[in-house]
Amino acid sequence: MQVKTTSVAKASEAVGLNIHKGKTKILKYNTGKMYLITFDGEALEEVGTITYLGSIINKQGGSDTSVNEGFGKARAEFLQLKKIWDSKQLSTNIKVRIFNTNAKTVLLYGAENWRTTTAIIKKV
Repeated sequence: MQVKTTSVAKASEAVGLNIHKGKTKILKYNTGKMYLITFDGEALEEVGTITYLGSIINKQGGSDTSVNEGFGKARAEFLQLKKIWDSKQLSTNIKVRIFNTNAKTVLLYGAENWRTTTAIIKKV
């Protein structure tokens, strides 16, 4: 991990990019040994979770937190549209289209980064 961190730093520097030490965090998952990762002589902070492209990833590589957060946001979006769901003027077809474009997209945002387990697939 240290070799890769150093390699990324050198490649970034070669093209004029700077790595911000204060914003750089380390998430180690599925590792038995704990090694200290440094950058420019300073130890990088190790964290238990990170947010990557809108998805929360934990030390075990799981994304249950992200999935639960997505369900919460989708539920909130669904409840905001209560007047539409109760409307007698809109057909079921229109309501399904509104659901797919609002609540469903909120739920599935970042799903490409989820570690798809059987439990997550059943939940979705």
